[in-house]
Amino acid sequence: MVNPISAASAPEKGTSLWRDGWVRLRKNHLALFGLAVMVFFCVIALLTPWIAPYGYEQQNLQLGASPPSAAHWLGTDIFGRDMLTRIMYGSRVSLLVGFVATGVALVIGVLWGTVAGYAGGRVDAVMMRLVDILYALPFMIFIVLLMVVFGRNILLLFLAIGAVEWLTMARIVRGQVQNLRHQEFIEAAFSMGLSRWIIIRRHLIPNTLGPVIVYTTLTIPNVMLLEAFLSFLGLGIQPPQSSWGLLISHGVESMEEYPWLLIFPGLALSITLFALNFLGDGLRDALDPKASKD
Repeated sequence: MVNPISAASAPEKGTSLWRDGWVRLRKNHLALFGLAVMVFFCVIALLTPWIAPYGYEQQNLQLGASPPSAAHWLGTDIFGRDMLTRIMYGSRVSLLVGFVATGVALVIGVLWGTVAGYAGGRVDAVMMRLVDILYALPFMIFIVLLMVVFGRNILLLFLAIGAVEWLTMARIVRGQVQNLRHQEFIEAAFSMGLSRWIIIRRHLIPNTLGPVIVYTTLTIPNVMLLEAFLSFLGLGIQPPQSSWGLLISHGVESMEEYPWLLIFPGLALSITLFALNFLGDGLRDALDPKASKD
C-alpha cells in the first residue's frame, strides 16, 4: 500500500522550456504547416540531381517556350528548358543563400551582442555605436559596391548579405544578455572563478537561444528576398547558375507572352516565405517563457 504522505511529498517532475515549447508548437497548425513545407523543399533541393526530370542545361530550341503539358509539368522557357527542373535547381541556390547568409549573420550577431551586453560600460557603448553607424548606411548600396569591386560570385553573396543582416541580431542578443548578467546563476558562476569567456559560452549564449532561433527563422525569408532582388537587378546569381530570383527576373521580361515563366518560380518563392514566417511566428509564441503552460 502506498503511503499517501510520501506520495504527496514526492517532487513533481519538471519540464524544460524546449519541451513546453514543442507542446505549444504542435498545437499551432500554421507553424506545423510551415515546418512541413520547409522540410519538403529542403529534401527536394538535396535530391534534385537524382530526381530532376531533365538535365539542368538540357535545351530544345525547336520546342521553345511551351505551356505546361504532360511532358513538362511546368512548361519550358524560351530555350526549351524544363521549368520544373530549373525551379528545383534554383531552390538549391535560394535555400543555400538563405541558410548560409543567415548563419553568417547569426554567428556575428550573437557574439557581438553577447560581448557588448556582458561587458557593459565603454565597451558596450563603442560596440553599439558602431552598430548604429552601420545601421545608418544604405546596406543595398554596400552590397552593390562589394559586387562591383570584388566581382560576382556566390560565396561573396553569402558574406555580403550576412554582413548586413547581423545588426538586428546583435541588438536582440545584447538586450537578453543585459537582463541575464545580473541573475543569480551568472553571479554564482563568476564567484566560482569561471572566466568571462566560459560564462559567455556556457551560460549566456545558451540562455538566449529562444529569441535567437525565432529571429533566425524570420531572417531567412528576408535574406532570400534580398537575394531575389539582387538577382532581379542582375547583381546576384549569374547564369548558368539559377535561383528563384533569377528565374523571376527572366519571367518578368516575357510575362505577357509566357506567364508561366513568372508564375511558377514566384509561387515557389512565395510559398517558402509564407512557410518561414508561419514557422517563425509559431516559434515566437511557443518559446515565450511568459506563456502559460497548457
